[in-house]
Amino acid sequence: MSQEFVGSGDPAYEAKVLMISVAARMAGMHPQTLRQYDRLGLVQPGRAAGGGRRYSVRDVVLLREVQRLSQDDGINLAGVKRIIGLERLLEQAQQRVARLEAELDAAYRRIAELESLGGFARGDLVPTNRTSTALVVWRPRRNPDR
Repeated sequence: MSQEFVGSGDPAYEAKVLMISVAARMAGMHPQTLRQYDRLGLVQPGRAAGGGRRYSVRDVVLLREVQRLSQDDGINLAGVKRIIGLERLLEQAQQRVARLEAELDAAYRRIAELESLGGFARGDLVPTNRTSTALVVWRPRRNPDR
């Protein structure tokens, strides 16, 4: 999805404060088009206490994207809805990957920190004070019913 507005990480970007008339004007659409897109589930505005629709700057960007996909690329609204859904899933997956990478980096830093403290043989995290020559023999259990 195109990011036309600067500050998409800003909470104000997500704030549902724009009345339908303002959002429609910003998106270059008729308010009835926004109502139809809401009914189809393409863009979900927030609701004011009186039930009026409230849009965010992010919603306006999405409205423009819906219009571009449907008018410029000739994609029907069901296809646009599917594309938007897949883009949301991709964004969520990318955020999850970024969080997991940060956790992995922190784990590697912690491992390096623990290893630098010493007392760990061969880079193991479990200190080994002695070597063992024990032999373990494994035998499968026999079925007692046989």
